[in-house]
Amino acid sequence: MASSEIAARRLCAQGISCSSSTVHDAVSRILALQAQERPSSLWAIGLRSLGSTVADVERAVTSGTIVRTWLMRGTLHFTAAEDVRWLIQLVAERVISRSRRRDEELGLDGRTYGRSRDVLTKALDSKGSLTRGEMMDALEKRSITTTGQRGYHILWHLALTGTICFGPMIGREPSFVLLDDWVPASKGITREEALGELAWRYFSGHGPASARDLMWWSGLPMGEVREGIETASSRLIEEVHDDTTYFSAPSRAGTNGGSNVILLPAFDEYIIGYKERSALLDREHTKDVLSSNGIFYPVLAINGRARGTWRGKRSKKGVVIEVSPFSRLTSSEIDSLERVVACYGAFLDVPVSTSFRNTEGA
Repeated sequence: MASSEIAARRLCAQGISCSSSTVHDAVSRILALQAQERPSSLWAIGLRSLGSTVADVERAVTSGTIVRTWLMRGTLHFTAAEDVRWLIQLVAERVISRSRRRDEELGLDGRTYGRSRDVLTKALDSKGSLTRGEMMDALEKRSITTTGQRGYHILWHLALTGTICFGPMIGREPSFVLLDDWVPASKGITREEALGELAWRYFSGHGPASARDLMWWSGLPMGEVREGIETASSRLIEEVHDDTTYFSAPSRAGTNGGSNVILLPAFDEYIIGYKERSALLDREHTKDVLSSNGIFYPVLAINGRARGTWRGKRSKKGVVIEVSPFSRLTSSEIDSLERVVACYGAFLDVPVSTSFRNTEGA
């Protein structure tokens, strides 16, 4: 199994070269999709749902069929509504336990979190949804200080303990809602069942991938990762490449050519979803794609490999896509890029154009 095959199969498993028909299906397919940069995550979903627009994704958010909240590794993700509760129950305890020192630094304890929960639950019961600023105001009015990252950490904690999640947009701002009001209650599953479901869904939506990849992505210890793989083993394909065992779903074991040029948004699952990225990224370009403080930049991918970075600059006339290739693009690659840029413009419903920030695109 060559690196090119790993890349091609991951593109299909993730729904990039084998797109889903709806926004909900695209998110459900990958289980959870990185979403700390909200505009980038909307395109990550659009990239995986055939013919969708940003308005379609926003409708899925407003209807509650997909939900944005803090999950794996304590970072923001979109996930299907039916998956929110069991994922929180599976990953939150470990994430919260790792934040105890930060709690002490911020002067946050169980009593403060309890008071904050009561205050915000009452406020959301009254209003239905509130912006972050309104949430902070509600806390400050009850003498709960929100400065110095305290407010952010309170919201983070309440989301990971299943009290709140993000809701619809209020103007240009995301709002918060009560999870119990926004996401219908569902039948609980055991931790063993949840670990098996995690393994199955991760490998079917990211595979071929390794146990170390799943450990990185989920933030769970290797012992639980192996337990999940064992539980899901009857449904998974197991292959060995360069002394590493890879897992994937049988229905997605084949390759698919798909589009050979892709504009991946910042923090896209195709890059961030794996601990080992050599099948996708040359070591010499790691710093071009990933900053020293953990920022994953938008990537131009060609045939499954990172070949450059890009950014969108808004103007009164639309959006200019500025591309910085790592090496010279061929004329056919530039033609394909122009078609992909047009698709991005259709997703945003704005005029788009392309420019190159160096001579490699010429």
